[in-house]
Amino acid sequence: METFMAFRSKTAAQDALKRAVAKAALEEIRPLLTPETVIGVGTGSTANMFIDELGTLAGTFKGAVASSEASAERLRGHGIDVFDLNSVGSMPVYVDGADEIDPGFAMIKGGGAALTREKIVAACAERFVCIADESKDVAVLGQFPLPVEVIPMARSYVARELVKMGADPIYRQGVITDNGNQILDLYDFPIEHPVEMESRINQLVGVVTNGLFAARGADVLLLGRKDGSVERREA
Repeated sequence: METFMAFRSKTAAQDALKRAVAKAALEEIRPLLTPETVIGVGTGSTANMFIDELGTLAGTFKGAVASSEASAERLRGHGIDVFDLNSVGSMPVYVDGADEIDPGFAMIKGGGAALTREKIVAACAERFVCIADESKDVAVLGQFPLPVEVIPMARSYVARELVKMGADPIYRQGVITDNGNQILDLYDFPIEHPVEMESRINQLVGVVTNGLFAARGADVLLLGRKDGSVERREA
């Protein structure tokens, strides 16, 4: 059994990697920041560290569009104006983490239940910069459970259809998305063809979207390594 001190040390090491990629992401997007620039910002622990870094440049750019209420609150806490996406249109860049990313830059996202808004904001960005530690770098997606956001009344129906696809859907109890919906997490579900699977799941009636970011994957990956370095890959 992992001791508390070992767990604490492991968590601290992961935080250091996340902080390193957050700093690298800030340098990646710095040339894009002008007094008129609005950028997209994601959700989760790595995105939170990026927001903290971005806060050091508050006032040098116009603001951000957030993919969740939690991220919006954190941005405002750093003095960064938050805009509704409908008032912005397109953005030069979107920065967010991933729960997994494969060699083709397809991702699983949505561990924080913000997948739908993340996907919408990403769709409106010219470039997607993914920030992650090396544990998220996988050969085949699916070790991390794939989240599917569903309309509440359709949850059981969608779950039955997902079982037919070979998945093991588990209802994420007590979680309501910012859109008022529910989450099914798909376990034991390796995904060798993410673009096809993303489309197939989204065609189920009652599905809002799923956490595969494959049709619109990342353009740049900033990957934190255990030695403290950050590897940059471009699609």
